[in-house]
Amino acid sequence: MPESESFTRCLSAGQLVELDACARCGECLKYCPVQEVTSDKSISPPEKIRLFREFIANTEGLKSKFFGPGKIDRRLLEDFAKAVYECTTCGACGQACTVGIFTQRLWPMLRREMVRRGLGPFGSQRETPAAVEKTGNPYGKPAGERFSSWLPAGLKIAGRAKLGYYAGCTGAYEAQPMVRGDVEVLGKIGEPFTMLDAEEEACCGFPLFITGQFELLEGLVKRLVDAYARRGVETLVCSCPCCVNMMSRDWPPFYGAKLPFRIRHITQYVAAALDGGRLRISGGTGETLIYHDPCYLSRGVGITEEPRSILRRIPGANLLEFDRHGAQSRCCGAGGAARKVFHDNAIAIARLSIDEARRKGAHRLVLSCPACYSKVGEAMAGYGENERHIRIVDIMELLSGVI
Repeated sequence: MPESESFTRCLSAGQLVELDACARCGECLKYCPVQEVTSDKSISPPEKIRLFREFIANTEGLKSKFFGPGKIDRRLLEDFAKAVYECTTCGACGQACTVGIFTQRLWPMLRREMVRRGLGPFGSQRETPAAVEKTGNPYGKPAGERFSSWLPAGLKIAGRAKLGYYAGCTGAYEAQPMVRGDVEVLGKIGEPFTMLDAEEEACCGFPLFITGQFELLEGLVKRLVDAYARRGVETLVCSCPCCVNMMSRDWPPFYGAKLPFRIRHITQYVAAALDGGRLRISGGTGETLIYHDPCYLSRGVGITEEPRSILRRIPGANLLEFDRHGAQSRCCGAGGAARKVFHDNAIAIARLSIDEARRKGAHRLVLSCPACYSKVGEAMAGYGENERHIRIVDIMELLSGVI
């Protein structure tokens, strides 16, 4: 592709306005997790926006209209591509942005432009489309093993039901205690729920979307939506924030119509069941808990209170907060598929949360995201062996032990 071709094809009119709005005030630098562990301003949010604006000006600006598009140095494009893929897409920069740039949606579109130019994605991210197409998941694991290692024997799963449960790929293959806890809690609530077969439930599309690889998304989304509709689903529940974000924000445009069911994060459904008396807590814990807000749950879809309302109901639990929590929470390091390529960054970011949880005296670090569960667990292995031990636990994993 000629480097002089338009850089704005993947952007909405609103995103073009956002690019122009950046005041380079630097407020976002205080919250960017990649900046926290690298201090590399060349990959900071304002610098990425400045460079991309420069690309647009060189190819579509006033000067280019009179004298023709300017040549952009290929090395500069390659450096930009690396910077935009090193981002965890956590959206903390946008949350802090003084002019309201919605960066959690902007960065994937800039990545899409890099894919269009053959400059992304990086490393194992490139293998995601082939893996999803062949196995239905981004890890390339056998589709038939999607549920086999964690789905409890004897669990009643209806063929058709108004309530559907989607496990998701990371939960099913890398964070099994989470999804086991999900279905155990759903079973206790007692409302009939259905699931797709192991070979039928496929990736929600988020790993493809977030890496800018859109080719398979329309077919993937239509396949899943129609499968749940055939089973009579009116509410689809999932515990993965990335999946919930993808389903609620991006499934409708890729499906081409309003979804025939509503999307709920499992904490929303369970909090409502507790409020309505359909689920009761019979046990308790004497532990001090600290809850980590996932980026795509808090900043992505605005769910922060439901997980806390569940944890506060557990008798004997003492709930702490991180200094940055709710919509201001720090990324766990796993976001945006960056963990697949920039492993050291991801581990360093995760350990910032581990360190704070230890300092505050928590016994357990409570998570509500399979990517967080996997990466924080990895970061904790062998880390601070002489420090006070802290364990990670998923919120449904914890709840399933006290109901």
